[in-house]
Amino acid sequence: MDSAEELQRIAQEVVNCTACGLHFTRKKAVPGEGPADADLMFIGEAPGFHENEQGRPFVGAAGKFMESMLEGIGLSREQVFIGNVIKCRPPRNRDPQPDEIQACLPFLDRQIQAINPKVIVTLGRFSMRRYFPNAKISEIHGQAKFINGRMVVPMYHPAAALHQPALRGVIGEDFKRLPEWIAKAKSGLPSERTEPEEPQQMSMF
Repeated sequence: MDSAEELQRIAQEVVNCTACGLHFTRKKAVPGEGPADADLMFIGEAPGFHENEQGRPFVGAAGKFMESMLEGIGLSREQVFIGNVIKCRPPRNRDPQPDEIQACLPFLDRQIQAINPKVIVTLGRFSMRRYFPNAKISEIHGQAKFINGRMVVPMYHPAAALHQPALRGVIGEDFKRLPEWIAKAKSGLPSERTEPEEPQQMSMF
């Protein structure tokens, strides 16, 4: 099975998943979307209202802001893979619960394995903690790090800019460095921080 077929299979499993209580309240599951050979993969937190309606990730105001940031560096959302830590909307957009994160962990792990992206960008604290479990996003955002041979870049979630306009510039500056990081990852050059580290299990939440 090639990567595209594996992603389709994962998406179908997500749509039919009943592994946690969120399947009782969701309207549409949101597996994620993007090319199977994407160099760049974004991992957000969870679907929101609009995503739950459409079954697609980042289609609300935060998604539009992210698309504008991508356009600023010459990329479109069709060129990157966009997913979330969990695949169904938590009621009232509450934080994901540990059992929900654990239930979705195999889907995310399989997506990463299938796509094998050069760079993973974590958006917000929930996806950040997979790779930087004890860090504060305000201290490490925009600092690339090689982890198990893959570059990981923690960033603020685009939604943060909607609530805190001062962060728009910060997020924009982090996005501007993505082409540089992708080039470094392709060439195997080290980033600013290169100490090896195993990704943390989502069950730590």
